[in-house]
Amino acid sequence: MAPELAPWDPAGPTEVQRLFARQPAPWWVAGGYAVELAAGRRLREHGDIDVLLLRRDQLAVQQALAGWEWWAADPPGTLRPWRRGERLPTGVHDIWCRRNADSPWRIQVMLDESAGDDWVSRRARHLRRPIAEIGGRTADGIPFLMAEIQLFYKAANPRPKDEFDFAAVLPSLDAAQRRWLAEAISTTCGAHPWLSALVPADAPRDPA
Repeated sequence: MAPELAPWDPAGPTEVQRLFARQPAPWWVAGGYAVELAAGRRLREHGDIDVLLLRRDQLAVQQALAGWEWWAADPPGTLRPWRRGERLPTGVHDIWCRRNADSPWRIQVMLDESAGDDWVSRRARHLRRPIAEIGGRTADGIPFLMAEIQLFYKAANPRPKDEFDFAAVLPSLDAAQRRWLAEAISTTCGAHPWLSALVPADAPRDPA
């Protein structure tokens, strides 16, 4: 079966935690699961699971998932085997992982950029935050990407599930998270329907 056509049976966050605890690099559950973990409750079904690592730590994936198959998604999205020890270039930021050729896909790894101690968005390099501040952690220790960062990625081309995630987690965002997300969206996407929910019309605005 061609790897692109193989089905998905995504690992759950607890399984991901067990697997990635084998290596020392920081990692975070991302995608729709990150929004769900930030909200602290089940929101919807998930067709896959995303795990974020920094590009500098990409070989930690091969350590965590030793014995698995790893496939790099070369732009515009062609899967090819990722060789042991190979460092993927900047344009490649998705890795699909499964236990063997007869198994469904289990984990998608996403690579983001960094500069020193800062996380740098791969979509907008002016967006950066201390690496220590881009994630939260559940009561049982599962690290997840902060909701406002995940929603920024979803805002670029929101699908129905992204709209659902935004509406579901919006009430739990504090003022600082809303401000960061609004600024990130406005400086990269311009006008966007989410901005009216993030910045009420009667909110004070900075002088021109």
